[in-house]
Amino acid sequence: MNVSIRATLSELIHIDNLSISAGEMRLVDALSLTLRQGTPLTILGQTGSGKSLLAQAIMGLLPESMTVSGSIKVDNTEVLTLSKTEREALWGPTLAMLPQEPWHSLDPIMKSRQQVTEVFQVVNNVPAPQARARATEQLTHLGLGQALHRLPGQLSGGMAQRVAFAAATAAGGRILLADEPTKGLDHNRRDQVVELLQGYLHQGSVLTITHDIDVARKLGGELLVMCEGKIVERGNTQNVLTNPQADYTRQLLAAEPRNWPDTTAPAFKAEKDQVLSADNLGLQRGGKTLFNDLSFSLHAGEIIGVTGPSGVGKSSLGDVLLGNLKPNAGSVQYANPFTRHRRLKLYQDPPAAFAPGVPLQRLLDELMRLHRIDPSRVPPLLERLGLMPSLLHRPAESVSGGELQRIALLRILLLDPVLLFADEPTSRLDLITSQRIMTLLVEVARETECGLVIVSHDPELVEKLCDKTIKLQERQP
Repeated sequence: MNVSIRATLSELIHIDNLSISAGEMRLVDALSLTLRQGTPLTILGQTGSGKSLLAQAIMGLLPESMTVSGSIKVDNTEVLTLSKTEREALWGPTLAMLPQEPWHSLDPIMKSRQQVTEVFQVVNNVPAPQARARATEQLTHLGLGQALHRLPGQLSGGMAQRVAFAAATAAGGRILLADEPTKGLDHNRRDQVVELLQGYLHQGSVLTITHDIDVARKLGGELLVMCEGKIVERGNTQNVLTNPQADYTRQLLAAEPRNWPDTTAPAFKAEKDQVLSADNLGLQRGGKTLFNDLSFSLHAGEIIGVTGPSGVGKSSLGDVLLGNLKPNAGSVQYANPFTRHRRLKLYQDPPAAFAPGVPLQRLLDELMRLHRIDPSRVPPLLERLGLMPSLLHRPAESVSGGELQRIALLRILLLDPVLLFADEPTSRLDLITSQRIMTLLVEVARETECGLVIVSHDPELVEKLCDKTIKLQERQP
């Protein structure tokens, strides 16, 4: 009897036979899991597998157009039968959520300390002076003592995620839901977030949703592998990742850059024409030197990788190479004159590259009309990129991240780029989609003799794909 009671108390979340549908489409199918006190649980899968819908269902944030069946118990309370007010009463004191984009959870006009102070005051009824003191203590403990009075827009991605963590957990909830909490972060900052999640196990437990296998490895505990709304494998994390039984799990592991074939595209031939030369480039931003004395050349069909921690100037280097930013020292010379629209950028956040609410076909039509591009070029490119033509009838927000990034690449290819700067183009995508897009990107660069510069936080990806590497270092103030 006592053993049974202890087992029940250790179950912070128990989900049984959960299904989520949108109309006739089943998005999550008969899912069951248990989150236990002190044991991390990670759900691993590619974009669109239904992982984030699970977190939204637990929090009560699913769109009204979706229907839910089954059972979700939080601290032994069935939450699907609670009213909206009763569900929201769990937020903070019982359930905390760390979102994949910290800026979506932070007030853009509120400084870091106030973001956390407000939680102590409003949720825990802590008087203002004590709330400020506790917020200062918590942020300082997280290494953010210098950022107490900064706005979210003044924070790096890793710093913003730590502020979001402090705000999400200030109310003391025992259950933390972390939805893609390391998306877009470099390896060092990713590991910092993982340490935060592990530290939370002393307070309760953590359910993490991710497409990053290394995050799952570092968290340990239990692992569920999810594909197309279903759990295809579950067990101890180390056992699953070292001895996978499901074909899909093996596909995920094979898609890690370290496991890619050594030759992913035809080798670069050094005799190709030069696209540009960078001579003794130097750049400062906000009084900080990002890089100086940087010199290199880029040839047609050549692929250069740029690595380094967040904030060292990788994206800024791209802006300099594209002519969008003037360097403080040195120069960029283009070997042959080519029009401005043939110097292009592939962004790391696909939705940021498209106007919302507008069908993608209309955006492509405007591009082709402006640059007098033959529309007959689109169908073969759609086929090459593995895209259904029907996707173009949707706006950007109705298309998955992987599909939207391929549409962004289609739009770029229509303009016949001579220089393409790919700024972390797969950091927000799952491994399988990332491998497909990067392999395709390299193949196209070789075939069209486009000079390609790839920014990546993953040195193994750069090693597999690039002809040479530029490593930017963090500079001491």
